[in-house]
Amino acid sequence: MAKQIYRTKSSMSLKQFIAEFGENFSDHMKNRLMELESRGFLTRKEYSNRFDLKHVEHIQYKCSDDLEGDSSEKLKEYSYAQLEVDEGILYFSDSCFEDNMVKQSPMVDKIYNSLDSECVVSNYGNHLKKIDDSNIDYVIDNILLSCPDVSKSYLEIVKGMTQRANN
Repeated sequence: MAKQIYRTKSSMSLKQFIAEFGENFSDHMKNRLMELESRGFLTRKEYSNRFDLKHVEHIQYKCSDDLEGDSSEKLKEYSYAQLEVDEGILYFSDSCFEDNMVKQSPMVDKIYNSLDSECVVSNYGNHLKKIDDSNIDYVIDNILLSCPDVSKSYLEIVKGMTQRANN
């Protein structure tokens, strides 16, 4: 009998995220998180409970490449938030994963700095602030302000895929 290797999914929908990690989230938090479902998806790299929120269409923007000390502009996709779940509590991180293809959206700093909750340091060294019913509206509203809606062509593609799946 062959040994199965289980791998952590590197990306997931908000619906999957809530199903896997949202047991302790209020209904209000779940509903607000689901508002991001049509625009975004979550990716994770090293840690199973840390996720970056990206746009479903992988829209790229001109950004200077600060990572390599290069001031020339390159096209990069934005990460709109980094969420971490620890012991059933949802946290917003002060930074997102960045590399030569992904850059943190400027809105991340604004959201993080506006949250009143106490800063905690995760096991991985990130600075986090708790998201709960008192601030979830602010977090989601500001992500929706910065994360563009999906294009009509994307909606047509999704519509076509769903129609084929239903047949």
